[in-house]
Amino acid sequence: MRDILISENITGAAVDRLAARFDVLYLPELWKDPEALAEHMRDVRALMVRNQTRVTRELLCTSPELLVVSRAGAGLDNIDVEAATEAGVLVTYAPDQNSISAAEHTLALLLALMRRIPAADGDTKAGGWNRKRFFGHEIYGKTLGIIGLGKIGYLTAARAQAFGMKILAWDPQLSRDNVYLAQLNAELVGLDELLSRADVVSCHVPSNPQTAGMLNRQHFATMKPTACIINTSRGEIINEADLVDALKSGKIAGAALDVRANEPPSKSELESLPNVILTPHIAAFTDEAQERVTSAVCEDVARVLEGKSPQYPANRPGTRPTVLA
Repeated sequence: MRDILISENITGAAVDRLAARFDVLYLPELWKDPEALAEHMRDVRALMVRNQTRVTRELLCTSPELLVVSRAGAGLDNIDVEAATEAGVLVTYAPDQNSISAAEHTLALLLALMRRIPAADGDTKAGGWNRKRFFGHEIYGKTLGIIGLGKIGYLTAARAQAFGMKILAWDPQLSRDNVYLAQLNAELVGLDELLSRADVVSCHVPSNPQTAGMLNRQHFATMKPTACIINTSRGEIINEADLVDALKSGKIAGAALDVRANEPPSKSELESLPNVILTPHIAAFTDEAQERVTSAVCEDVARVLEGKSPQYPANRPGTRPTVLA
């Protein structure tokens, strides 16, 4: 029996320390082959994943020895947490360890979009010196609409506030006396009002049935024609075809996306639009964030295998039943 299976690219000193204590099988491309993954899962006690491995009810049924699934990151949309709980399998994750990096990447995209930095860089490297072509906009005094004021949304808003931006927030989980709102001097509003008033909209919500496709043609129509949208959360929350139409028709001015509905995405019109910036889901990919994330999940896997409680549990299963319902 194996102690730990790593089915994606999770490396670093913390993994090396884990491998010195436990039997670790590192197969970073295994997530691409569900059948092979299921075969390996028959006799492992712990599974470590990022966001590509689909930990489904069916996979859990093939894993009679499994004690813990550990997600190197904050999102849990690739893991059936309910099925894991029913199976008595712990799910652990890294809820805050990459939040600073994600917030910084959001601000980087915001500044790059407003100052047209990628286009100016490409033109200058091609031999141009077209200063008048690349007029941009200050973010000082502009209104930032935050969709989802969790940890990353809050950190993004706090950094934007330092630039002199006004903050609007939409989050159905928050009350008007929430301390985040007070610290940011932010106004809690409805989604439609946020979209109609914001100069920049930044998305920070998880992927679930309630958020899937939540930003679509009707929502883009309510935005200012000078407004931009940034998404560093989950690609599924934006209807990409409707976004393309809004960008091409001038209903909104620009978009910066770090995440896509399907990853890696098939090439679409988004790649050819001059008012779009695309990055390959790298908001959390800094050395500092990944060191924190990897250390957290490796420590929790070790704790579970040693019969201890994890530091960052996403569920609270009871005793594992003999058969998964």
